[in-house]
Amino acid sequence: MTFKVTENENVSTVYLNGEIDMDIADNVREVIFPLIDAGKEVHLNLKDVQYMDSSGISVIVESNQRAKEKNTKVELKEVSEPVEKVLAMARKFLWPIKLQKKAILALFF
Repeated sequence: MTFKVTENENVSTVYLNGEIDMDIADNVREVIFPLIDAGKEVHLNLKDVQYMDSSGISVIVESNQRAKEKNTKVELKEVSEPVEKVLAMARKFLWPIKLQKKAILALFF
């Protein structure tokens, strides 16, 4: 898994690439949580993520909860098809997270 972070005013976009699984979930948290703790709105770009397991879902849910505590938000952007399928299975837990991809919106709302 690789990542890149871009900043635009108070929005940090984290571009993730590869797989988000149990082996690297903590690494992803180490990237995202400090941004949230700094009060940034965090956008997770998942277009280049080929695989995500329940650990990846956990990172998204935990990030969303942490953002709420810090009065900010987390949004998912450009979700890849494999990740979209995993999120569709977990939608009842993720419904509060705003998603950009229109195909996903119908799954959650």
